[in-house]
Amino acid sequence: MTSTIAIRRASIGDAFRLGEIGRATFTDTFGHLYPAEDLGEFLRTAHAPEAWSRRLHDPHIAVWIVEGHGGDVQGYASAGPCKLPVPDLEANAGELFQLYLRQDARGNRLGSRLLETALAWLESRRFDPLYVGVWSGNAGAQRLYGRFGFTRCGDYEFEVGRQRDHEFILRRA
Repeated sequence: MTSTIAIRRASIGDAFRLGEIGRATFTDTFGHLYPAEDLGEFLRTAHAPEAWSRRLHDPHIAVWIVEGHGGDVQGYASAGPCKLPVPDLEANAGELFQLYLRQDARGNRLGSRLLETALAWLESRRFDPLYVGVWSGNAGAQRLYGRFGFTRCGDYEFEVGRQRDHEFILRRA
């Protein structure tokens, strides 16, 4: 029910909650792809509260939390200056770093609403063009980004432990 869902800008005090939702949603979405030790190490570093705290302190990065009834965290998104390995990257390119929702929070256009929020922030900061990296096997995310004008412009490898995933780079001008 979207009436009980709120999307709000994350604050410094949300670092622990972002670590929890980051670990949960990454595991739900991709956990089956990795050996346990690779997944565990990735989650301990990428989604440590300290890592989230650094992002939340960075004035060039924005993070949003999706809260359900009672304040339970249902998802999150983050965005800022592009860090993807794009050849001849434009000086003011922006990137949607992450957009994740719990399995039971998907639907009701919640992913689209969260994406619209992040894109509006990137555009208000005059980031142009916009990029997103997406796993080559995540057809649902690719369709979502396609509906918002993103098209494939490259590839790269995303490391999780010893594994390297084939990722697509999508661009929106």
